[in-house]
Amino acid sequence: MASRPKRRALGNGVPGPPGAPAPRDEEEEEVEEEEEDEEEASDSDDDDVVGEEVNVEFEAYSISANDYAGVKKLLQQLFLKAPVNTAELTDLLIGQSHIVGSVIKQTGVSEDSDDDVDVDEDEVFGFISLLNLTERQGAPCAEQIQEWILSCCEKDLVERLDKLLRDSAQPVGLLLSERFINVPPQVALPMHQQLQKELAEAHKTNQPCGKCSFYLLISKTFVEAGTARAKERSSQGQAELLFANAEEEFFYEEATLKFSYSVLEESDTRLGGRWSFDDVPMKPLRTVMLVPADRMGAIMGRLRDHLSL
Repeated sequence: MASRPKRRALGNGVPGPPGAPAPRDEEEEEVEEEEEDEEEASDSDDDDVVGEEVNVEFEAYSISANDYAGVKKLLQQLFLKAPVNTAELTDLLIGQSHIVGSVIKQTGVSEDSDDDVDVDEDEVFGFISLLNLTERQGAPCAEQIQEWILSCCEKDLVERLDKLLRDSAQPVGLLLSERFINVPPQVALPMHQQLQKELAEAHKTNQPCGKCSFYLLISKTFVEAGTARAKERSSQGQAELLFANAEEEFFYEEATLKFSYSVLEESDTRLGGRWSFDDVPMKPLRTVMLVPADRMGAIMGRLRDHLSL
């Protein structure tokens, strides 16, 4: 804040001793007191802004070509430096013949609102979609995803997972549900409900995305930094997982195959790197889950119980 101009004190022309304070009149002292009061008030206002809650409303739309940049950005948040062509994956998701998936965007602020907020109506805050990996065998990005997951997989699970990914009789769908970290989990319920409706319709019309026997999820997770300490806090003797998207814990509980791998060296503070919960430093992971499609009924029930407004 720019300080107000001070009036110069008028002395009597007699120099004071070295180091003595310059003479000041009463008016100058009053001005400086006013400035201090203003600065304290400004600091108090700043503190209020930092702790202030901002109410934002979101609306869901069918995924479309206009959402390319937003969807790709969120995919990069998930895959980080993994050798996966997120541009091609975005094209595949948007270009499916049967519309599968939604995006969420911030609703516009009405003209009567007192809030001075600039709203980008095209900005994507989250999306959900599904891609049949088995049907897309041969597409470079589908192959990259499978190869990357297998390279990060625990050794005792590699053969089993590889067999499932290449079993054309039981197609595997890559279920992607991504959003910015500050978007509340309540938006996940209507998005998953809409996706299930779209997949049911795709099944009726014999579309590839409606034929999946398994859903493959890659979830952003965290554990306490310092494995020994984390294991001590877990009753099972394993580090307790925390999920960036809280609802994905229900998928984890129903998964028949699951493992995690570290992305500590790939992360940064913008895309999901150094987090802390209750001042506890966290190590970022990706957790891979394979969920049978027939478990989705139970998962949706849990979502309704925990995320209904």
